[in-house]
Amino acid sequence: MSETFSYVFPAIRGVQAGREYYVSMCPLRLLPRLFSFDEEELVPELRAQRTLNKARVPDIARYIIENKASYTFSAITVSIDGTISFDPVGADGPANFRMGALTVSMDAKFIVNDGQHRRAAIVHALETAPELGEETIAVVFFLDRGLERCQQMFADLNRYAVKPSASLGVLYDHRSAAASLARHLSLTSSVFKNLIETERSSLSPRSRKLFTLSAVNFATSELLTEKELEDFQAASKKCLEFWESVGDQIPEWTYVRQSKMTSGELRRDFIHSHAIVLQAMGRAGRALYLLPEAERTKRLKRLRNVDWSRKNAATWEGRAMVGGGMAKSGQNITLTCNEIKRVLGLKLTPEESTAEAAWASARGPRRSTERKRI
Repeated sequence: MSETFSYVFPAIRGVQAGREYYVSMCPLRLLPRLFSFDEEELVPELRAQRTLNKARVPDIARYIIENKASYTFSAITVSIDGTISFDPVGADGPANFRMGALTVSMDAKFIVNDGQHRRAAIVHALETAPELGEETIAVVFFLDRGLERCQQMFADLNRYAVKPSASLGVLYDHRSAAASLARHLSLTSSVFKNLIETERSSLSPRSRKLFTLSAVNFATSELLTEKELEDFQAASKKCLEFWESVGDQIPEWTYVRQSKMTSGELRRDFIHSHAIVLQAMGRAGRALYLLPEAERTKRLKRLRNVDWSRKNAATWEGRAMVGGGMAKSGQNITLTCNEIKRVLGLKLTPEESTAEAAWASARGPRRSTERKRI
């Protein structure tokens, strides 16, 4: 009896690697019913997908809800394990042969090869915004040829997937206030103008750029509160003031602009042109702006006396550097910020104090050993 009931999808038929596939449009409200994802309890060898990362779902759902007039999703790829048939709309001409109706038995199982997080986020978003249910998403159907083939499809679909660089994401992100501000600074600030790499998130030794756009974005996000970011004009004024004041205390940045030093030489010999220090500087700057303007200006001048050299391992090893190389972890950003705050005479937060105590405790035994050797 169940074989007499079927799903019918308007579809376009195509061919890849000698086998047919079908492209259709599915109303968002039907996603929960058609494409379930219940493989979380299986071991990886018996799954055709990665396990659902539930922590990602609310963020994607929020993106849909907050951008109902402009969100964009790519197609979901699904394998059909069951009986299907395709009925073209006509027999004459290649166009008629490709367009038609895809009939799928209701006994069939749908396996999501690519897009399970998008599907879960859409289901989540529909709970808050059910009016989105009539909108559609493209679905690419393949006929299931067994678990091994489904697993291979997943591997192939993700084999050459490359996430765009963080800097390029900032450059093209017109929704984020912080990203818009970072782009504005890269074009108007005397410190950053013409020295920002907007496409890559790392700089080669021969690059003429001093900072990446993603580094400026992270540093600016540390400097400003969410409320401050809402007022673009006031936020840009504050950022310009802060970074130009910082730039006045770091002569090497000016040397690069004046071609007295290459940016490669600067990154090789000093730490203050690296993203971790720029971000730590922004975090310290937020605390600095709690002081009166005159006091703030006075304390910023202390940065001129800091030894930013990478040879200054006594200060920066374990903070901005690990084993002589620049570090990138959140803990290292905090420890670097702590040192900048110490120079500026700023109080540490409880979290920063905890990180500082742990770092000092870890270094204590090594210092004792060094003294004994001497």
